[in-house]
Amino acid sequence: MTFIDRRAARVLLIDAAERVLLLHGGDPARADQHWWFTPGGGLNEGETPVQGAARELREETGLRTDPAELGEPVHHETTEFSYDNRQYRQEQDFFLLRVESWQVDTAGFDADEQRSITGNRWWSTAELDTTTEQIFPIGLADLLRKVL
Repeated sequence: MTFIDRRAARVLLIDAAERVLLLHGGDPARADQHWWFTPGGGLNEGETPVQGAARELREETGLRTDPAELGEPVHHETTEFSYDNRQYRQEQDFFLLRVESWQVDTAGFDADEQRSITGNRWWSTAELDTTTEQIFPIGLADLLRKVL
């Protein structure tokens, strides 16, 4: 199996109630499968992880933040996945940002986001612990307990 190597940055967006914002969507090549995931995505050419995290947050949620507000990554992982009939090996950094509250604005979605992201909601760690839905990254509730 040949993997496309990719760098990505993701954001753990936390509200005043200590809930994390997750997006809902799936793979256009597998319409029957959907999951929840943190805002974020692949880096553009020449972009640092923190710059990519701020850009992806703006595109996917409408929230504008200076990359400096994101600070240093709170978590790093390597994941492998299939998307649109391609196999990826992704090195990704996670940044933490706290907000009082936020109403997601999807006007910044690119074409791929428009066809793959179908919703969003705020999740508590207790809800993450008990849900039967697929959540990425795996172990998100434990990660949140560690970084919060």
